Amino acid sequence: MRPRAWVLVLAAVFVVLQLTNVTGRDTPDSKNYVSYALSLGGASKRAAAAATIDWACAGRASLARREQSVNVVRFHRASPTRRVLAECRADDGGLVERRLRAGQTDGHIAPFVAPRLRRIFEVRPGYPLFLLPFVTVFGVTWGVWLASVVVTAAGGILAFLILRTLAVPVPFAVTGQALYYVLPCGTTAMRPMAEGLMLALTLAAVWGCALALNRRPRAGTALVAAALLALFAVKHSQSLFLGLCLGAAGTAVAVRRRLRGRSAGRGVVTIAAGGCCAALGTVLLARLLHYPSESESLQDLLTDHFHRPDRAHPWPEFLHLEAGFWIEWLRRQFVEPLFVAALAAGAWGALRRPAFGCFLLAAAFTGILTQAGHPDINIWGGRLVVLAWLLPVIGVPLLLHPLARPLPAFPAQGQGKRQVHSVG
Repeated sequence: MRPRAWVLVLAAVFVVLQLTNVTGRDTPDSKNYVSYALSLGGASKRAAAAATIDWACAGRASLARREQSVNVVRFHRASPTRRVLAECRADDGGLVERRLRAGQTDGHIAPFVAPRLRRIFEVRPGYPLFLLPFVTVFGVTWGVWLASVVVTAAGGILAFLILRTLAVPVPFAVTGQALYYVLPCGTTAMRPMAEGLMLALTLAAVWGCALALNRRPRAGTALVAAALLALFAVKHSQSLFLGLCLGAAGTAVAVRRRLRGRSAGRGVVTIAAGGCCAALGTVLLARLLHYPSESESLQDLLTDHFHRPDRAHPWPEFLHLEAGFWIEWLRRQFVEPLFVAALAAGAWGALRRPAFGCFLLAAAFTGILTQAGHPDINIWGGRLVVLAWLLPVIGVPLLLHPLARPLPAFPAQGQGKRQVHSVG
């Protein structure tokens, strides 16, 4: 089979497996994004809220039925689907209706959350715009699922393309694609949230770095710039973090090359300059557009999404929480060290290609920065740090490739000296 066929077959297998969970993947954030997309499509606040609530509540009812079917005490009882569905619609629908009557009709998002929290989601139009054609054509349930499948499959294909650009053989490049699907990257990307698109765009930027290092500086830097610009629309903090990290990585590679008497390379210099400009441009544009500031994000964290009064002195409390978070986080990682071991293996493989490895480490480090900005140990599944999993996705195939040596060829029994000489 041709390499393209292997990639498509693996992506197709992944898509088929996702049919086992069409609903029930949503999180509280998902309702904001879906109602945003429906509103962009022309739906009224009430219509967008009703469609979103029906979708979210159907998922909740499906989960309740599945959980009861394996509950050792209640497995024989009647299905809770109707009851959970009715209660969910009544609770969410009643909350939205009360807020709409109270005048909370601004923006694109139905008022599932407090206005200040809703404002944070309003400045992330990228993922709702990505969802829009899917939910318009296929409806909410299948549209959201299909959008998640497309963006997750694309992430795996991007991992393959990065490794092939680095001249990694097809079996190891396909391994990188498979790792993307089976590690938390794939699980998180399938959730209807912005993280799937963030992962794909970050991988696109890493691919741009690989192209720039592979004597294609113009195409590589253009891809990096496009990814950073798109990330601003998806989640501008990721554009800021990735710009800063790529700028630092490009600077480090250029300095290292100059110290060794080599040219820094046009692609490396351009990416370093572009990353720094992107970071500065993100800050300036966010201020110009009056996006919620870092202090607002801090209050959101410390007040449990604005359910409590604002903190008078948030920064000392934040630093105290930050220290406690990382101590507890490390303790949990040492109990179940898969993540730490995967990061170590990925870093080992990445540093076999020092120049590219710096860019890969920089992209993965944005996951650590995102987690540091939200030191909440209770956030589902480590989704904030998920970008760090890109390090083993790309780094482990780079580590395995040199270790896979071809077996020596031996002549068949009974063949003469001439055959032995030709094999040798």
